[in-house]
Amino acid sequence: MSPQLSKPFPFKRIIWISISIVLAGLLIWGVSWSTYARPPLSEAQAALESDELVTVTEEPWLTFTPAGEIQAALIFYPGGRIDPRGYSNMMRAIAEEGYLVVVPSMPINMAIFDTNAAEEIISNYPDVDNWAIAGHSVGGTAAAMYTAKNPEKIDGLAIWASYPANSSDLSKLDLPVYLIYGELDEGVDRLAIEEKKGLLPPDTVYLEIPGGDHHQFGTYLTEPGDDRSTTPRTVQQAIIIQGTLDLLKTITK
Repeated sequence: MSPQLSKPFPFKRIIWISISIVLAGLLIWGVSWSTYARPPLSEAQAALESDELVTVTEEPWLTFTPAGEIQAALIFYPGGRIDPRGYSNMMRAIAEEGYLVVVPSMPINMAIFDTNAAEEIISNYPDVDNWAIAGHSVGGTAAAMYTAKNPEKIDGLAIWASYPANSSDLSKLDLPVYLIYGELDEGVDRLAIEEKKGLLPPDTVYLEIPGGDHHQFGTYLTEPGDDRSTTPRTVQQAIIIQGTLDLLKTITK
């Protein structure tokens, strides 16, 4: 009786299975990372309810429409990987003063991948004559990029906790610009702002928030260690809202 030959151990098959599992895990992680957005806190969620002062809609963009006559409009580019609804309480406060506010969603939640989002928004409201654009963090950089390329379409720019890219020279534009930043923002501090002043109009308004930080420019979930502020979020946001309203008032005179 001849001895029975044992089957060779399937090393190649195990290797390919292992590689497939790793690749599938990387794919799942990549999709999860690229689509993640910091979710809004309850205060921002509550601001999504329409009432007699402001009508809120979420399609095709997150839009806050004031009751009565629209004085001007503000397009707002969210910060990187932040749910647009994370700014709802602030956008609503601006809308309550008579301004249309439109917040577009961005590809993989990064405004830098669709700096021209304002184009379709403006064309959708032909009856609005005066447009300002603003943005937080990378959204502020993207808003500055759009303004630099389309100065004839934008009447005012508000940059929140950010500054223009070197390719966005706004220094010779005749339009109001407000740059609002927190004193304790590690990435956008006085030194960083000073280095970028040559890219902005000479009469740019610089508004530093005492004790303010980067993430209190919105109302969204933060990670442990993100909060560097020494001033309450409500106080910081009141300053930001007022600064943005001051900008909007200059384009409606």
